[in-house]
Amino acid sequence: MVLILMAGVSAQAQKPKHTFRLGTSDFLLDGQPFQIISGEIHPARIPAEYWRHRIQMAKAMGCNTISAYIFWNFHESEEGVYDFSTGNHNLSQFFKIVQEEGMWLILRPGPYVCAEWELGGIPPYLLRIPDIKLRCLDPRYMAAAEKYISRLSEEIKPYLITKGGPILMLQIENEYGSFGNDKNYLMRLKEVWASLGIDIPTFTGDGPSTKMLEAGTLPGSAVGLDSGSSLEDFALAAKMNPGVPVFSSETYPGWLTHWGEKWAKPDSANLLNEVKFLMDNKKSFNFYVIHGGTNFGYTAGANSGGKGYEPDVTSYDYDAPVNEQGKATPKYMAIRTLIGSYLPKGKKLSPIPDPVPTFEISPVNMQPFTAIWDNLPLPLISERPKTFEAYGQNYGFILYKIELVGQKNGKLTVNDIHDYATVFLNGTYIGKLDRREGINSIEIPASNEEVPVLEIFVEAMGRINYGKNIIDRKGITDSVTLNGSTLLNWKVYKLPMDRKYVYDLRSSGKSIKKPGVFFKGNFILTRAEGNVGADTFIDLTNYTKGIVWINGHNLGRYWNIGPQKRLYCPAPWLREGLNEIMVFDLHQTEAKWITGTKTQE
Repeated sequence: MVLILMAGVSAQAQKPKHTFRLGTSDFLLDGQPFQIISGEIHPARIPAEYWRHRIQMAKAMGCNTISAYIFWNFHESEEGVYDFSTGNHNLSQFFKIVQEEGMWLILRPGPYVCAEWELGGIPPYLLRIPDIKLRCLDPRYMAAAEKYISRLSEEIKPYLITKGGPILMLQIENEYGSFGNDKNYLMRLKEVWASLGIDIPTFTGDGPSTKMLEAGTLPGSAVGLDSGSSLEDFALAAKMNPGVPVFSSETYPGWLTHWGEKWAKPDSANLLNEVKFLMDNKKSFNFYVIHGGTNFGYTAGANSGGKGYEPDVTSYDYDAPVNEQGKATPKYMAIRTLIGSYLPKGKKLSPIPDPVPTFEISPVNMQPFTAIWDNLPLPLISERPKTFEAYGQNYGFILYKIELVGQKNGKLTVNDIHDYATVFLNGTYIGKLDRREGINSIEIPASNEEVPVLEIFVEAMGRINYGKNIIDRKGITDSVTLNGSTLLNWKVYKLPMDRKYVYDLRSSGKSIKKPGVFFKGNFILTRAEGNVGADTFIDLTNYTKGIVWINGHNLGRYWNIGPQKRLYCPAPWLREGLNEIMVFDLHQTEAKWITGTKTQE
């Protein structure tokens, strides 16, 4: 008989300590076969104030386990600079809440995770090393990865099941069979965790093909399938890596969306058939994702498939059972009904928690506040333009400026622009460059100026998070030519648009005509109106492309090519009384109204 620990039954309440190990074909909890029914959520994509609510939503849908990616670059933003304590960086608090809610936990700590997250979770400071190789035994990469793993293990160790905590199992890397074939690299990562006292079972996760499983599995580690949807998939995995359990480590209820696409909305009928197969055959599985959350700030990643560069939208709604704002969808209710039908007689799923309320914001009268051009730092002098990473900058924007001597008009080519740029001649906007559309050249018109001034204002969008092109440096990554002649002797202005930069902005105090404008507006929340403690979605339909902040919190990128026009703003980032909206738009110089809505669409 397979033990199914359903939501509402707390294993922690039965005994102070449990055991979890790998059988030859089953996961064994306290010596008995255990079916993992997991829902994936990512602490970094959810405000910490909402962690408990989202975990309770997973529990009420029928999950007994939470699976969580940990993003290395979210916790080590610069070399040796760690944050495991503030806001949604506080992993120990997340682990505690999982246990308090009577749930188990699977950790997926990287060092690489993919997850449609910037650089797959690897910190971009490593890209400052010109010839570095990632996801292999390159000693520079491994030294950084092992240092991170050592620090992370301090957060993890007190919450292992062997210490009375909720953490059952840990993933070694992620979908490595889709990337490489260096088993020595995978074995080294496994050895590092063990040497640090992480004494719980491990697993790998790969697509259900012979090539991927051969390159990505490890002896003695459970096999995760992304996804496992047939008996043939499970049989193949058991053949490729015998003697350990096999489970579906990523069962997909939804899918990701890139800028310029329609929202991904996969058919739920196929999903329900897959879940029924897994339940009927008592196979363990993990919904990737049960709740996606949001790519706040500069955290959204990108793909580089057959269509070229494909940056991800800010929302990570994923068409998941629990939507971006935390509400149960029809898909959620259907899965809950299906899983609930397998409960032992007399058992019920825990109730669905109340949703977080939402509210509308009446049109906010925005005003031009200042321009990037009036808030430039001192420039660096650079013979050739270099990447963001070469200048020690991870995210945001860089302005490359040059006086044209000799060649003064004609075809300007910015070889391999990463990722989007507005181009100016003598302060006048003349066009854009866009990696996504393969646009890397523009015609420079003749000028009356004796020494024309060219400015290329480059935005770094998400770094590629999957496949062979993950070394994705930003800015001008090659050379700039005018009619084939290389342009040299640049002034470079670093504009990270981080919290400090935005806080330090000063008003222009004059009419702003040149694109690259910050707009500002205010709205008031009062308890009498019932909007304190409620979420909203900031509607950027009237703007073109840029970033929006609420009370200094970066909600992420917007872009009028869609499909996303509204950015999620959680209640913890709002306050009773006066609230400030700041918008930086790459193209607009005229202020337009902004509203807040109750839904994303």
